[in-house]
Amino acid sequence: MGTMDPQSSMILAGIILTALIAVAAWLVYRKNESHRLERRFGPEYGRAVNDLGDRNKAESELKAREKRVSKFNIVALAPAEATRFSQDWRALQARFVDDPGSVVAEADQLVRELMQKRGYPMADFDRLSADLSVDHASVVDHYRAAQAIAVCDRRGEADTEELRRAVVHYRALFDELLEVERTPPHSRAMPAAHQETPR
Repeated sequence: MGTMDPQSSMILAGIILTALIAVAAWLVYRKNESHRLERRFGPEYGRAVNDLGDRNKAESELKAREKRVSKFNIVALAPAEATRFSQDWRALQARFVDDPGSVVAEADQLVRELMQKRGYPMADFDRLSADLSVDHASVVDHYRAAQAIAVCDRRGEADTEELRRAVVHYRALFDELLEVERTPPHSRAMPAAHQETPR
């Protein structure tokens, strides 16, 4: 076997070095992208990895969500609209003691109406929660929990305390979408089921 001349050796070494640098740069990019997605999506990142069983598939799904939501025209509410939604929520809560099941259904409807007003296209629950996770990852689990209780209620399997918790979950999402100023959690805590209205 012949030996390589020095110029060919230098060219080959340059090609190998360039390939190694490209691979290293790609690995650094992937690691940074993973960290970015973990920071943006929080617990939703882990949920996607669990659901899809693979980190690469999960990251592809989360990036697809980002791309889809970036095409939405998400808008802030006008002050009058925000006031109307807040009044509707207070009226809904005032009816809780008399008809908790209907209030949970109304809370779901009001949240959907608020999402639509902000610019989220209406879709099935899974698509809505995926879309919300892009900009509201911290509260999307509240939406899932509320929805699970609402489904139980439709089957006649939710008690008043569970319905109260559903309203609390819907409220967390409602406040986030309404961009209501956050108050300390203890000041918004729901009373026990026997008390007058959910707060």
